[in-house]
Amino acid sequence: MTPDLECIDLTRHFGDMTAVDRVSFSVPAGSFFSILGPSGCGKTTIMRMIAGFLEPSGGDIRIKGRSVLGVPPNKRPVNMVFQHLALFPMMTIAENIGYGLRRAGLARAEINRKVDEALERIGLPGIGNRKVDELSGGQKQRVAIARCMVLEPDVLLLDEPLGALDLKLREHMKIELKALQAAFDTTFVYITHDQSEALVMSDQIAVMNDGRFEQVGTGQDLYYRPQTAFVAGFVGESNRWRGRVERVEGGALEIRTENGMVMRGATHGRPLQPGDMADIFVRPEAIRLSRSAEELARFDNRIEGQVSSILFNGAASRVLVRDARGGEEIEVTLPQSGEFADLTEGTPIHIGWSGEQGNCFPAGG
Repeated sequence: MTPDLECIDLTRHFGDMTAVDRVSFSVPAGSFFSILGPSGCGKTTIMRMIAGFLEPSGGDIRIKGRSVLGVPPNKRPVNMVFQHLALFPMMTIAENIGYGLRRAGLARAEINRKVDEALERIGLPGIGNRKVDELSGGQKQRVAIARCMVLEPDVLLLDEPLGALDLKLREHMKIELKALQAAFDTTFVYITHDQSEALVMSDQIAVMNDGRFEQVGTGQDLYYRPQTAFVAGFVGESNRWRGRVERVEGGALEIRTENGMVMRGATHGRPLQPGDMADIFVRPEAIRLSRSAEELARFDNRIEGQVSSILFNGAASRVLVRDARGGEEIEVTLPQSGEFADLTEGTPIHIGWSGEQGNCFPAGG
């Protein structure tokens, strides 16, 4: 089946700077595809090229199999939702949603029907006569999407649309946006620097860094099996150490860190040999806490230390454990069982984790 959107060797130069460097990807019909990366990595440049606001320096952009190079923005079967929404304050909600339809010359009865249908789909029936400033931030967000969706684009582009919302509303809108995408059955291409937004909503995520895609996959792929050190460090939280590989046996290895701690981890097929410098990443939730060393005997990595800090954040609470030998701080997720609710700074503690939980990469990534 022809994908709704396909970019082939997409490149964009600004003078001597390469903002997008031969990026290729395809987005299947009806899916939610996110481009995730830090500020300045090139993700907004890709979005603007797809929308037609920038011409690529090289490569091709195809929508439903047809190249749109040279096609002006208003003639492309795409629409775009910006962070600041750009709703017209002097118009009613119905007039805002129907704006593009009026410009397209549709009859008033047809416009009214499509606007009413869109309001039903976004869960706001009967508010057509209200003004923009009477709506909450989340309602404005839905109206902005409805204004795009009544034009029935093949692809909807969303440029950090939740960035201006407060934290609680942003959390709610993640679920809302995914539900809206399913309700309209339209292909969404979403750009964000917020990994939580991408992980919660997306069918596929491309992690972008310095003009290129580091990895494309599901949220689970990126989180549990990152292919590069950048992805391992950027998606989710991780403890990170650097050291020299002392031994490799099958897919397992031993690394001596710069402060002398010996750690066991897994290469997951990456080319590492004794003598190589390597980075090892371990998720805080992969590490177990215990009051006795015996309970952790099954783990490849076991460390004795003491609590140096408690980072309380409800269900996402963590503790920092300082290694008794090397003095390094290791971040560990605090179990919600209540078993360790009495921990305080200075409490002796043991931690352990499986070598399989350690993602190892050649150093320098």
